[in-house]
Amino acid sequence: MKLLFDENLSPVLPAALSDCYGECQHVRDVGLKASPDADVWAYAARNELVIVTKDSGFRQRSFLHGHPPKVIWIGLGNCSTNTVEDLLRRRMNEVAEFLADPVKAFLVLS
Repeated sequence: MKLLFDENLSPVLPAALSDCYGECQHVRDVGLKASPDADVWAYAARNELVIVTKDSGFRQRSFLHGHPPKVIWIGLGNCSTNTVEDLLRRRMNEVAEFLADPVKAFLVLS
């Protein structure tokens, strides 16, 4: 599973989750810090990455354009990085099923 964490999520998440999600990146580490959503979207699509975000703009973009890329929307509101990490660990099987589904484009985790 290749995940791209948006800038509204902590840059420590890729390393923290690499044991269960494999290749993870953060937008700041690939030169996309403060970039428009369209640039992040294009980068994720080109590199076969799944965007993980709290940004409702990606939710709308996913509804309008479908995938690729797929989008995982973290619907937790203001919370700690540990809470987001725990959520992604607990829901790993659901995430794997979502990524394997050729039709689904958007997953809400809360």
